[in-house]
Amino acid sequence: MNKNEIVKELKSTITEFQQLISSFDEQQLNAVPFEGSWTPAQVARHICKANSGFAEALNGPVQDTDRAPDQSVKTIERIMLDFTTKMNAPAFILPEMKAYNKERLINTLEDIKVDVSKAVTDLDLTQTCLSFELPGLGQVTRLEAVYFMIYHTQRHAHQLKNIKNKHAVN
Repeated sequence: MNKNEIVKELKSTITEFQQLISSFDEQQLNAVPFEGSWTPAQVARHICKANSGFAEALNGPVQDTDRAPDQSVKTIERIMLDFTTKMNAPAFILPEMKAYNKERLINTLEDIKVDVSKAVTDLDLTQTCLSFELPGLGQVTRLEAVYFMIYHTQRHAHQLKNIKNKHAVN
């Protein structure tokens, strides 16, 4: 496990997501692109809400891990990057139905990127987080939590690209 590579992947994933959000004009940002879709701003708010607790969870209570610390990384990747499957977000990370400020979203993502990168650099990623569980997987290691965040953000970057393509066609 190379922490520098993990931080690099984390930073590049969030930076790409920020760039995608930046690519929408203010009107597109808060417009529903097609029926059943979130606005690009709502997608960003969802990622902000989902990722905002990761630094706290990574820095929270842990215990030694009695299995390979990366045991669930491939499973998380397979689930999150399967774009043929529609998922429903838990209520606590659903975006509110309102207009959002682009800069505020981008700045929140930047704060998350900095905080989680610091946690990855400073902490033992083999430890199991006690304050965070993934549905179907239970408690995960810090390493698995970071990869969940990376793959979840990549999933929604893919969603933003689809929305962007929809706007390009119209």
